[in-house]
Amino acid sequence: MRVVYQNEKEKKPKEINLSASKLRRMIIIGIVVLALVVCVFTGFYTTNEQEQAVVTTFGKVTEVVESPGLHFKLPFGIQGVQKVPVKVHQKIELGYRSETNAAPDHMVSVEDESKMITGDYNIVNVDFFVEYKISDPVKYLYNSYEPTMVLKNLVQSQVRSVIGATEVDAVLTTGRNEVERQAKELITELLVQYDIGVVLTDLKIQDSEPPTPEVIEAFKAVETAKQQAETVINQAKAYQNSMLPKADAEADKLTKDAEYQKQQRINEAMQQVALFNARYNEYAKNPEITRSRMYYEELQQILPDVKLIIDAGEGDSTKYILIEDFLSIADQENG
Repeated sequence: MRVVYQNEKEKKPKEINLSASKLRRMIIIGIVVLALVVCVFTGFYTTNEQEQAVVTTFGKVTEVVESPGLHFKLPFGIQGVQKVPVKVHQKIELGYRSETNAAPDHMVSVEDESKMITGDYNIVNVDFFVEYKISDPVKYLYNSYEPTMVLKNLVQSQVRSVIGATEVDAVLTTGRNEVERQAKELITELLVQYDIGVVLTDLKIQDSEPPTPEVIEAFKAVETAKQQAETVINQAKAYQNSMLPKADAEADKLTKDAEYQKQQRINEAMQQVALFNARYNEYAKNPEITRSRMYYEELQQILPDVKLIIDAGEGDSTKYILIEDFLSIADQENG
């Protein structure tokens, strides 16, 4: 039999009340600490220089954080953050896939994407890639379900459309740049209409070839022939450019010589005219003397070494004529 005193009855409940109070205090402190830990780990986030963060409050976009660094958001699902790499050039491969673990130039063909039909009803395999950037992170996240897939389908359709209007020779050889230009223009226009927050930065044909080895070899032979023809044309143009200055110089020389001879002939003709006029004037003054002078001058030109002329005359008379003396006498009379 145990005797319980009044003081013991009052003391025991008091101890129980103190333990419950401490327990409640510890629970509250634990909740506060847990809340602080959750705030620390879920309320802060960081962005790098190539990213922008789209902040939503209860599912609605309220802010776009463009500056890199540490940022705060409301925890417990009140605010959400999605990071978007807006300054990164992203790439889509069509018709092939680059193997990351293989050699850099090793690619796996995807014929469902690469096989196309040209404007003259030939089949070709065309591998190409596009580069794009995210221009608006909000539109990129919310204006379409899968913007990358939308861009991929858009690129495929427009490239097929351009190649479908181009002949096979152009697709395989010299028309690649034109195909790229036309496809890029069409895709850029449609991206503006779709407004999915993406801009096209580049489009390049990686490779284009016929589907069979025999046709590939034939087109390679055609390409080689075209290159050889272009080489010959360039050589001919180089020869033409080297010979044209010589020909121009020769033509200029002939022209100047002809002008000189022309002027010389004109001067000679004028001298002959002046000489004829002078002789005519002398002839008009003294016809007999002038005729004799002209006669002996002509004899002197025909017989340059003859100084004396013997004229037997009629009968037994003989004349001795010194041409030089006669000409000097004639000059004195004319003077």
